[in-house]
Amino acid sequence: MRRLIRHPTVQSGLAWLLGAYIALVVRTTRWRLEGAGPALAVIGAGQPLILAFWHERLPLLPALFPLAAAAEPRVAALTPRVLVSQHRDGRFIGAAVARFGVRMVYGSSRRGGGPALVELLRLLRAGDPVLITPDGPRGPRRVAAAGVAQLAALSGVAVVAVGAASTRHRLLPSWDQMMLPLPFGRGVLAVGAPIAVARGGAEAALPAIAAAIDAATKAADAACGLTK
Repeated sequence: MRRLIRHPTVQSGLAWLLGAYIALVVRTTRWRLEGAGPALAVIGAGQPLILAFWHERLPLLPALFPLAAAAEPRVAALTPRVLVSQHRDGRFIGAAVARFGVRMVYGSSRRGGGPALVELLRLLRAGDPVLITPDGPRGPRRVAAAGVAQLAALSGVAVVAVGAASTRHRLLPSWDQMMLPLPFGRGVLAVGAPIAVARGGAEAALPAIAAAIDAATKAADAACGLTK
């Protein structure tokens, strides 16, 4: 059974089904965007951003850009890029979210990190936003790896923390307790203020970036009435 599930044809079909399910959730959920004013002002000025969020909220992020485009027309002309692992899990995610206009950059600290960094720097210079899960692809949960701060320091692009939650969801038994949203709920995407990282300040900035992602996630949870 495991060999069958890993077959490319089966993986492609499962990715299509997951993408269709997420599209259903996006359409049937009443979404609200909170705190995005400063980040949208940066985009409105024609500048790119690095968006950082915890891996566990990845299934909710396809709702972000339609909401942002409704508030800032420049967003509609951008192509969001997501850094994911070269592992088959990363490619599965890439296939599932392709229908939302998101494009993948494959690489991680373990494999393909150098070429991925070069590509991300190129994309940021071109003006496209880059999305990163600093604790992905395999954790530890909510522990930020250095890459997000290093990319910000090298590119001069600010980091914006994003949190997402839904009132109707299931927490999966994965390493990160991934939140799988269910249809017909209320969803909130909470966006933090841009965090500038000095050229040599990646190490010093990393705790502030992690704390901002925690705060954005907590804000989204609170807005959905979720407490832990």
